[in-house]
Amino acid sequence: MRALSLAVVGADYPNKRGPGRRFELALCSPGELVELRPEPENPKDEYAVAVYSARGVQLGYLTAERAPYIGRMLRQGRDVAAVFQELTAYGGVIRAAFDGERPVLPTSSAAPARQEHDGFWPDPDYSDE
Repeated sequence: MRALSLAVVGADYPNKRGPGRRFELALCSPGELVELRPEPENPKDEYAVAVYSARGVQLGYLTAERAPYIGRMLRQGRDVAAVFQELTAYGGVIRAAFDGERPVLPTSSAAPARQEHDGFWPDPDYSDE
């Protein structure tokens, strides 16, 4: 099966204990392992899947559109591995792979930012010999 990039939402909600979700998201680096935990007893959504950092701090939840699918895989005992992909305005994105595959971060398609030249050109440094 292919790997998926999945949105992590709910970053503005507080955690019951520990650091806030936005703070923890800012600490995550691309490729860092994350854990997916189904929450069938969640009072708002029985299909909710929480996302936790490698430090055990909740980052948020998978979107309501993806949570039932990923949650079903987890409940069936299928191997789902996930890593942090990137920070976003709404929270973050993780990359998940299935059935023994390891998630690989996608290559960035964005062109590197072009730097404006300020007009300063240093003189060459010649040795005295």
